[in-house]
Amino acid sequence: MGIKFWLRDKKNLVFLALVLVLLTMPFVLTLFRLTLLGKFICYAIVALGIDLIWGYTGILSLGHGVFFGLGAYAMAMHLKLVASGSSLPEFMVTGGLTQLPAFWKPFASAPFAFFAVIALPLLLALVVGFSTFKNRIKGVYFSILSQALAWAFVTIFVGMQAYTGGSNGITGFTTLLGIQLQNPMNLVSFYYLAVALLFLTYVFCTWLMSRGIGKILIAIRDGENRTYFTGYDSSRYKTFIYCISAIITGIAGAVYVLFAGMISPKELDIAFSVEMVIWVAVGGRGTLIGAVIGALLVNAMKTGISETIPDMWLYFIGLLFVLVVLFMPKGLVGVVESLYAKAAPHLPAVSLPFGFGKKTAGKRKGIAS
Repeated sequence: MGIKFWLRDKKNLVFLALVLVLLTMPFVLTLFRLTLLGKFICYAIVALGIDLIWGYTGILSLGHGVFFGLGAYAMAMHLKLVASGSSLPEFMVTGGLTQLPAFWKPFASAPFAFFAVIALPLLLALVVGFSTFKNRIKGVYFSILSQALAWAFVTIFVGMQAYTGGSNGITGFTTLLGIQLQNPMNLVSFYYLAVALLFLTYVFCTWLMSRGIGKILIAIRDGENRTYFTGYDSSRYKTFIYCISAIITGIAGAVYVLFAGMISPKELDIAFSVEMVIWVAVGGRGTLIGAVIGALLVNAMKTGISETIPDMWLYFIGLLFVLVVLFMPKGLVGVVESLYAKAAPHLPAVSLPFGFGKKTAGKRKGIAS
């Protein structure tokens, strides 16, 4: 997929415009608001992973917070060991431990922690995906199974307080590779890192969906049995994209820790996983740009409502989801596309630089004649 072909898609042009806006935010927002936006960008990366499995493949996962949490905890464990130095983390001392647990020791190495951010979500997704999709578990049954997975991990992480920090989670980070996390200039650098990661993830997802595998995934979504009987092993493709989605979500979780300064089992629970699905539904599933816009928009609204009438947020998100399902099944992107399709015949032909848009202009002239 060449650059010129990629830019022919109006959705990609909208995404580029959005990225340019995000790049200017450090000059506009306060450090507190910029940190919040950094978190929202991490959520947008998660939404891209959700859109791959739900929007393009038809796999509704209500437990993706587990992968987010695994990536975040892998990063947090390294940061905590660096901050603690030769001492035990305080929650371990409180829990009665006298020495560092064996499974914690490798996380003192930054390369191992970065590897674990990818490997842990990947291994879990591979086991869950292969065992469920191979046995043709799908639809609501898979959604229930993913919820049970999230519930189980939350229970484990809360119960093992001496090893995971319990419900309080892990906090108290100071440096990453010698970089001070609380330094304002470094936070701006982390923000640009998040924007770059969002851009690369989006480009990768569009490239993946433009390949043959993207067409097969859409075929599985629209008719898995038909795809299976034409000779494609749908379980392999579903396991593959499920693993890719898990990796994307885990990396987003690791970057999220740099902005949040902590991680707790709350980020693994079912409620957070359902929120991820709502982001994609609001923006428009199966569009990628809709997932990004939905994540940014919903979380911006969440912050605004929580700061003014905090008790109303849960009611609002529930109402929002119902309204989207009833009146905007294709999300905001679907609404815009519908309005554009109605208005397009009446709009003047516009030729973009470098030859983009000439073909469209010619079509409009043909219709007019």
